[in-house]
Amino acid sequence: MTDRIENHVARPSVLVFGGTSEGHDIAEWLGVRGTCDVVVSSLTEYGGSLVQDLPNVESLTGQMVPDDMENLMRERGFACVVDATHPYAADVTASIASAAAACDVPVVRVLREGEPAGPWQGADNVEEAARLVAESTGNVLLTTGSKDLPAYVSAMEDYAQRLYVRILPVAASIAAADELGIPPKHVIAMKGPFSKELNKALIQEFDIQTLVTKASGAAGGFWEKVEAAQECGIDVVVIHRPTDEEGFDINQAKAVLETEYGL
Repeated sequence: MTDRIENHVARPSVLVFGGTSEGHDIAEWLGVRGTCDVVVSSLTEYGGSLVQDLPNVESLTGQMVPDDMENLMRERGFACVVDATHPYAADVTASIASAAAACDVPVVRVLREGEPAGPWQGADNVEEAARLVAESTGNVLLTTGSKDLPAYVSAMEDYAQRLYVRILPVAASIAAADELGIPPKHVIAMKGPFSKELNKALIQEFDIQTLVTKASGAAGGFWEKVEAAQECGIDVVVIHRPTDEEGFDINQAKAVLETEYGL
């Protein structure tokens, strides 16, 4: 009689870089399917909180430099990496690609829909957007988060009078605005998504004349902001995406993960 030996093959694992709606979508989809273990890396605790209760999902929070990414990939032996970071996080995407290449791990890049064209002022970067609003008149509503606040404060001599900022209701974002001298009554700490009606209400409440946004697509509430601004008859400044990328939309990415990686 021979002994029966069973080989137990560990489930594959996938590393998802996100903190975005796309990252949450992919993590939830993979987690519910139960075909793999999912590790989600998010920059902020808020991003991590979006996935911490999902099945088969482990949440890591905090900034990762390229060496951190490479060490994690080597240690965990991921079947693939999903880059679902924000379309404006070009440096992070480059770091992910470099670390994955060093570890010989394939990357699936998830893209939002292409940047639209429209009747608004375009800016190639944050600095140009800050210059445009500094040259404008009336109150400005900044809807691009707390990271780029220093550029606007530096460009606008009268920022304390004219600049209103909509940021996440988390301590780090509120502290950043406070340290720059933005008056508390000019800080709108709210978590989206925001409807067109809510955007209109804020525009009217604070007598906004210029709204600043990024071309972040439907997932970033772009059209609700633009339509609200148009109906209120105010100017819009749109910061262009930094690069044209190759990748997949959310549905294509899921198909690739299922058919090419068996997840």
